Formats: sequence, structure tokens, C-alpha cells
Amino acid sequence: MVACEQLRVVRCGGSWLSGSRAAFSADSKYLLCSSGDYVKVYSTATEECLHVLQGHKNLVTGIQLNPVNHLQLYSWSLDGTIRLWDFMDGILIKTFVIGFNLYAFYALPNFENSGFLIIPKDGDEKSGVFQLVTVALPKVPAQEVKAKEMELVLEGINASPKCTAFGRDGEYVVSVLELHLVVCFFKKKKMYRFSLGSKFKSGTTSLFTCVACHPKEDCIATGHKDGKIRLWRNFDHRREYTFSTMHWHHDEVMDLAFSIEGTSLLSGGIESVLVQWRDAKKEFLPRLGSTIQHISVSPDGTYLCTSHSDNKIVIIHSNLKVAGMIQGLSKGNEIKTGLIVDPRTKALVMNGKPGHLQFYSLQNDKQLYNLDIVHQEYIHQQGLNQVEVVKAAFDSQGNWLATVEQRQEGDTELELQMKLWAYDEQTQSFTLNTRINMPHEDHITAVCFRCTDETENTNPTLVTASNDGRFKVWMLVVESDGEADQSKTWTCDFVGSYHNYRATNCCFSEDGSLLAVSFDKIVTLWDSETWDLKCTFCHPPGTILSLCFGRLSCSKYLLGSTNTGSLCCWNLLSCTLEWCAQLNVTVLQPDCLSENIVAISCDSEFSDVFVFKPSDPRPFCIQRWVCRGKVQWAVFVPREVPESISSEKYQWLNQSQFYFLTETHELMTFSTKTPEERLTPSSRQLAVEESFPVTPFYLLLGKHQQQAKETRKTSKAPVQSNMASESPAIKDLLHTPAHVLPSATYLCPIFLNSLLVPKSSKRIDQIPDEVEMESNNEEEESEEETHTAEEVHPEASGLAECLEEVIPKLSKTQERELRKLRKLDYSWVSAL
Repeated sequence: MVACEQLRVVRCGGSWLSGSRAAFSADSKYLLCSSGDYVKVYSTATEECLHVLQGHKNLVTGIQLNPVNHLQLYSWSLDGTIRLWDFMDGILIKTFVIGFNLYAFYALPNFENSGFLIIPKDGDEKSGVFQLVTVALPKVPAQEVKAKEMELVLEGINASPKCTAFGRDGEYVVSVLELHLVVCFFKKKKMYRFSLGSKFKSGTTSLFTCVACHPKEDCIATGHKDGKIRLWRNFDHRREYTFSTMHWHHDEVMDLAFSIEGTSLLSGGIESVLVQWRDAKKEFLPRLGSTIQHISVSPDGTYLCTSHSDNKIVIIHSNLKVAGMIQGLSKGNEIKTGLIVDPRTKALVMNGKPGHLQFYSLQNDKQLYNLDIVHQEYIHQQGLNQVEVVKAAFDSQGNWLATVEQRQEGDTELELQMKLWAYDEQTQSFTLNTRINMPHEDHITAVCFRCTDETENTNPTLVTASNDGRFKVWMLVVESDGEADQSKTWTCDFVGSYHNYRATNCCFSEDGSLLAVSFDKIVTLWDSETWDLKCTFCHPPGTILSLCFGRLSCSKYLLGSTNTGSLCCWNLLSCTLEWCAQLNVTVLQPDCLSENIVAISCDSEFSDVFVFKPSDPRPFCIQRWVCRGKVQWAVFVPREVPESISSEKYQWLNQSQFYFLTETHELMTFSTKTPEERLTPSSRQLAVEESFPVTPFYLLLGKHQQQAKETRKTSKAPVQSNMASESPAIKDLLHTPAHVLPSATYLCPIFLNSLLVPKSSKRIDQIPDEVEMESNNEEEESEEETHTAEEVHPEASGLAECLEEVIPKLSKTQERELRKLRKLDYSWVSAL
């Protein structure tokens, strides 16, 4: 078993939710959307992710409900397959293998055994020519089917699914490209091409960007790059077509969608405003936060949703009132703060919305909240220099947060501001404590807190390094104002430099006694109590890119990487170079719970991961080609429950989970589990029991499971409830979809027999039903006989525990009465 264990690189969450249009279930209870290689199912009421459909091997480019069966879902991917799911139960029904990268798939009710695809011509994406083709979907029993029968419909179309639409349930198809609109009628077998006119041909602002078809009428809506919307009619005649123009958006129209009845048209763009057009009248839903990329409408018209560029989906009522929001990991143009872990919540902290820090739960794949740092309104205008959050750091207890924000106007004008935030227990968030304008004269290159224990009674210490050639030590000062009032502020306590070299990195040792600061090619060590310079290291030559101390048994080592492709390890006891390796390190990340350190290098097209201990230069784990391009940032996140990994090679993942961010802003991690093992039970079967009323059947099984857990925790003798919860009959009943189960009359005797006490059992604590009947009086006993066995049994395990304490031994008379009860015939129960 150990030899079969392999380390896999997997997407751990945070994938784009807004990469394609989302879809609602027929009853609007669930919202489905693509997320990387997966399809996620959310509850529109609670906004919780109920389960994940996993099976694709590449990016999922779109989803659509099966128009013939609304309990089924189509998904397609760049892996060249179309998959049909039963999304209510999370079951993969069928896989159609196409063999080309799929950019769009359209399933129509009038084309039950076929669909429409957008694929690159001859499978060559570099040519930039895409085709709309029909594909036959064979009806065969096999779960995986090859679908190779294709027929060309249109050539030279846009690859975006937003640029192709079908009208009147598939009577015609519309496609837009540049300044041309093409309409193809299937029954007439005619195709018409329309243009905006000669006066538009020289300009690029009127280019088509999206198209939508009216569900009831012959009307086409097109969006344009100049922000205009045009409604086309009479397009079934080449010369008599007409169009009208509506204009509100000041920039590109990103998407269009008609309501279910066609009474209104919805549009969105970079203004972050949803516009509803109804008879040339406009209604607005403003301040949605970021660019609207996609708009979807539920089949019953109850909800609509907008997908945004900051990786969120906003669920909106039909009356344009926001009902909820599903926020993924927000990824800006550049992650300047790196990946940080909040010591309190173990959440991942990084740049989010402009001027904000986002706190993201990796366990739940859900954003917790955004912390506004700059407190300024973001202006959506290209080329405008605005304030950015560039650095952030937590102290070891999570009580303090330091942030650095800057704005660069030209080469000389630099605005810098450092803020210290204190954690507020009442609001469960951070509040601003100290603001420092221009803490340095040049860009701040590093920020770190001194490591302290909860038992240490020392004031927090913060160090900042800058290109101005100095590092500064900031201390927390507590001033008493009267008996009860205390004010806490931060002030500069020490300023250090080394020959006016640029200070590029800084970090504290594990015990906080030493501070390491790199000045270009020199590493300096400082005493954190007196701030005296203790030692310098200057071998080998090269600018220091990163620094970190060893941990635990390797705390006597200091490691650094250089821009010349060297990884150096110095011994702090002997002040000598312990070893040096030739490795082009882009990320150097230590684990705070072990001696392990991860070095990530990128010498060619792919990145490699090396895991080692500072005491030994030979890595004990090497993972080649973990991703394409450079890894930007990495971090270790402590696990809530340690992982049990049998292979010694991968035991560095026992205590902490390792995450890294790629150039394409994909958050990745390592796992030794297979895809099937990574799926939780809730991801295989829809967990919607919260929305249903509590039934006697739920009370029976729910108490059984809870009592079984409590019994195992207290290590007491097993009771009959354990036998019931481990029964194969109950497991089959719970984990099998209802529509494939046999009849209830067949299952009832099996289920009841699994709950009865075996005749071979002689333990007194294993027959709680009979003892309970003995303990009640005659009137209560006659009433209990009218109830079913389901109402009696859930209290069995608790009563058995009481019997062990209160009635340690029965008399002979009581034993004889119990034996009589056991001889009674209970077969009548199975006939219910």
C-alpha cells in the first residue's frame, strides 16, 4: 500500500467561478457553476456549496441544463469531453468523447439526440478560426461513448459562447463577429449576413461583443464595444431588416440576457451596474462591485445572477433586489502581499478587491470577509495610478496586523503609508490603531513581526526594511490615562543600516532573539534586545532574494537564496557557511511546525519543488513539473487534524498543508489521496436535509448515529445501536439514490430485522427494549404497545448506559420475566 501512494498536484479551491455562465435548477433552489476542473452546486437560499461534480481533466468551459430532463446537467471542457450528470445525486451518467477542445455546447429541445459545438477548425487553435458544428450524441448503454459524427453549420465565428445564440428553440442560430451578424435558418436552409453599414467599417468601437435571442419573438439583441445595444427585427429578409439602438453603457457591453417571457432585457458591463430594459425604460441595480461578465436567468424567472471579474456570483431577485452572493477567491492583476495565514482563523490572506485584504477559508473554499485598508473609492479608469496594498504581516498571536500601502506617480512622487491594526474581539475583525505617513523614504521591501509566545510578557515588535538603505524597529507603547483608560500606539524605536546598502529582506529567528537583515549581497545578524550588530555573511556573491531561519532542531541554521542561482545555509553557532547548492530558487518557504523547508525553482518552462531539512542539503522529496511557469508565492497552513500519511517521503505534509500560487493565479496544493478519496460524502450526494422537516425516520437514524459516536468516544461497551448503524441494510438505504431502490414493502422487513436484537445475545445491556418495557407501569405499557418499533428504539443506547450505573445486577425473578418476554413472537412487526 505504501508503494502505491503518490503525491498529486491538485487545485485546492479558489478557481474561477465566473469563467462561464452559471445555471439555475428548474425550481431555482440550486445554482450551478463551473470552477476550474469541477462543477459546483450551491444552494440559492444558504449560498453554501452542497457538492462538487468532479470528472473533467481540464478546464470546464461551460454548463447547461438538459432541456429534455431538468434533473440532468451537461458540462463540457477543454479535455474534449461532454459529460451528462444527475446533479441532484452527483452521479455521472454518460461521457461523450469529442476529441477537440470544446469552447461551447448548445443542447436544444428540438434536437434531442444531437447538439451544437464551437471547436477550432481542424483542431488548430493557433489559426484563430472556429466553427459551429452539429454532433450526434449516440444513445448506447455504455457510459463512455465516442461522438465523431459532425456536420459543419458555420465557419469563421467567434470562440466566445456569448457571441452565438439560438432563437425560437432552435429554429435559427445567430452568430456575431467583428462588424457582421450572421443568421442561419435550419428549416429554410438559408443564411443571411448583415452589417452595421459602411460608415462603421472603418471604426472599431462598434464591434459586436455579445448576442441574445428573444424567447418568444423574432428579435435579436446585440451588444457593442461602444456601449450601445441594438435590437434587430425582420432579419428573415435580407433587405427589409431593421434595428433600433439603445445606449446607456459608456464602455463595452459584456453580456445580454432576455427574461424568460421576453418582457425585459438585461445588460451589464464594466460600470458594475445591471441595467434592465423594459419598453425603452431603464431600471438599475448599481454598485455590484466589479465588471459584470455573464448574466443568467432561472428557468422559472424567480432569480437571475451576474458573474463578476472579481470571482463572485451575485444572486438577484426578479425585482432587482440582491438575494445573496457567492464569493470565490478574488484575484487581482498582481498579488503583492504574498500568501499569508491568519493565526486566528487559519484563513488565507492576500490582496483582494482594490485597496482591500481578503480573508479566505481554504477548508470551506469560501471568502470570509474583506478588510478595507485604503478607505478610498476605486475609480474604474485605465491608466489611473491608485493606492495599492503592497505588504501585510500578522504577529504570531494574530492580535496585530501591519499593512503598507503606496501610490506611485511618475519616477519621483511616492506616497507611502503604514497602518497598524488591532484585533477587536467584539467585532471579530481588525480596527485601525496607528497610521504612519512616509515610514521610509523609498519603497518598503519587507515587513515582519518578532516571534513571541503567549507566555512571554513582551511588547510586540515590528521591523520594516526599505530601499532607502535602512531598517526600522517599531515598538508598541502603552500609555495610561487615568486608572482604567489605556492608549496603545506604535513608535519607531531603532533605525539600522549597513554601508547605505539597500535593505531587501528581514526575518526573526524562531525564539525572536536574532534579527536577520539582508543588504544587497550582505546578510547581517542583529541582537533583538540591544540591536547590536553581531555577525555578517557575504558568501557567495549575489543579491539576496529571500531569507529564513531553521526551526526546532534546525534553529541554528540560516538560509538564503541569491539571484545568481545559489541556495546557501549558514551555521549560526560557528558563523560559517554550512553548505551551498546551485539552485535557481524563486520561493523559499519554511514550515512553522517542523524543520522542513520547501524551495521552488524554475529553470525552464516548468517549476520544481524540493523539500529538505537545513541539516542535510540533500532533499528527501522532489516533485518535478508541478506547474507551468514560475510559482509566485507559497505558504504552509497548519492542519486542524493531522493527516495520516504512511509514506515517509510525504510525511512532511502530516502537520501542515502546502499551497502555492501559479503565474495564472491558480491556487494549487499537494495530496496523496486519489480523486475519489478527496470527495467527501456531501460532495457525492446532495446534502439538503436541512431544508426538509424532521421526520420520525430522521429522528430514528439521527439519534442512532449520534449515540454511536458518543459510545465510541467514551469507550463503553457496544450496544445494539452500534449494530444498527453499522448494518449494511441501513447503509444501502441511505447511500442509494431513491429512484433505483426497490419497493418499500421489500425493504421494510430487512430494515426492521436489522434493528432487532439477535437471539444469541445474552448481555443484559444488549436488550434495552425489553427492560424499558419492564420499567414502565401497566398503563404506560399498554400505550407503548400501540407505537411502532421506530419510536422505542432511539432511546435504547442512552437507557443501556443508565442500566449499567443504576441497575448493576437483576434479581432471579426479574431475569425469569425477561426470558418470558424474549420468547414472545414479534414477527407481526415485519407485516407493518
